[in-house]
Amino acid sequence: MGILKRFNDIMASNINALLDKAEDPEKMVDQTLRNLQEDFGKVKAETAGVMADEKRAKRELDEAKAEADKYANYAQKAVAAGNDDDARTFLQKKAEVTQNIAGLQAAYDAAHENSVKMQQMYDKLAKDIETLEAKRDTIKAKIRTAKAQERVNKMTSSIPDSADSLSTFDRLEKQADRMLDKAQAEEELNGHGKTDTSALEEKYADNASKDADIEAELAALKANM
Repeated sequence: MGILKRFNDIMASNINALLDKAEDPEKMVDQTLRNLQEDFGKVKAETAGVMADEKRAKRELDEAKAEADKYANYAQKAVAAGNDDDARTFLQKKAEVTQNIAGLQAAYDAAHENSVKMQQMYDKLAKDIETLEAKRDTIKAKIRTAKAQERVNKMTSSIPDSADSLSTFDRLEKQADRMLDKAQAEEELNGHGKTDTSALEEKYADNASKDADIEAELAALKANM
């Protein structure tokens, strides 16, 4: 009865514990059902064999009882015919058959008990497989959802906090503002220095040009005079 023990172990185990031990729970669900269906085929064959043993034991018991009744009937007819010796012979045969009936009855009782147990096990296994098949899609859907949730959790834990990133960007933006302000101030200072120098150069450059023109014109007047 190794099949029955295997079946009882599987059905008695906690399905959640079974899934926890599996590397791939979704495949484990399918494999568990396949194992049960294989066992179901074996249980079915053994159940049929035990039921056949019961039928054979019942037939042998009925035949023995019928034979005992037959010899008892012949003994009665022999007595009615005044043949006591014949009656004794039939009663002896009846006693022999009756002695076998006790053993046949015990064999039948045991076969019947085994047959009942096997049929109960067969019916339970069939019902449990039907239940598991109905639950399979639900279990597999839950497993897929759990896997997706695990992936989301891992991604969430690996991504840095956005608040930290925003704080870092704020600091960088302030630093960039300071750098820009400094660069603009330097440009403004450089611009002021160049303007003052240029103005002075233009001032003196214009005066020198005008003085030269006046002197040249004065020299020309003197030459003409």
